[in-house]
Amino acid sequence: MHQVIHTGEKPFSCDECGKSFTQSGHLKTHKLIHTGERPFSCDECGKSFTHSGNLKTHQLIHSGERLFSCDKCGKSFTQSGHLKTHKLIHTGERPFSCDECGKSFTHSGNLKIHQLIHSGERLFSCDKCGKSFTQSGHLKTHKLIHTGERLFSCDECGKSFTHSGSLKKHQLIHIGERPFSCDECGKSFTHSGNLKTHQLIHSGERPFSCDDVESLLPTLET
Repeated sequence: MHQVIHTGEKPFSCDECGKSFTQSGHLKTHKLIHTGERPFSCDECGKSFTHSGNLKTHQLIHSGERLFSCDKCGKSFTQSGHLKTHKLIHTGERPFSCDECGKSFTHSGNLKIHQLIHSGERLFSCDKCGKSFTQSGHLKTHKLIHTGERLFSCDECGKSFTHSGSLKKHQLIHIGERPFSCDECGKSFTHSGNLKTHQLIHSGERPFSCDDVESLLPTLET
């Protein structure tokens, strides 16, 4: 029976799908896929598996043991598949590409989340106000509005924000950087919104009740 492995002969075939195997035990395990039977259960959480090897790998999650280490940075993982995916960071390889825009990812899960942008599907909804998002991270950030929690604080003045992006914009005030410049007169601003308001002076548009749009700018800059 052992010699069948070397010859490549696969005498044991599945009557459900036709897949063949070199050993009867492998066929027996394979058939569990069709029956849905999962005879190997985790004592910790009850999750069940068709293969004993999959159960052993799963149990590493509970034990915290990380047997698979990256030879580049030393980071370790409980599963070999996670290590394999991690290594793509070092190689720069992004095997999962979006058919719509060509953007590529190291994880298939990240590609699936990205594709929601194109489909417009919003799977993650806020239980407070019903607003929905394409990404769970965006929902998590949104919920800070309801809790009032501000995780991002300015080292200079202590002002805090719900978004890291808002903190970065605020910090421009302290460093004096004004990356947004007017094409008409060259005046620069720390925020793009302030530049847009300023440009109304040149266009002559007056969307605000106050006749002097310029008077709004000092308030917006603070």
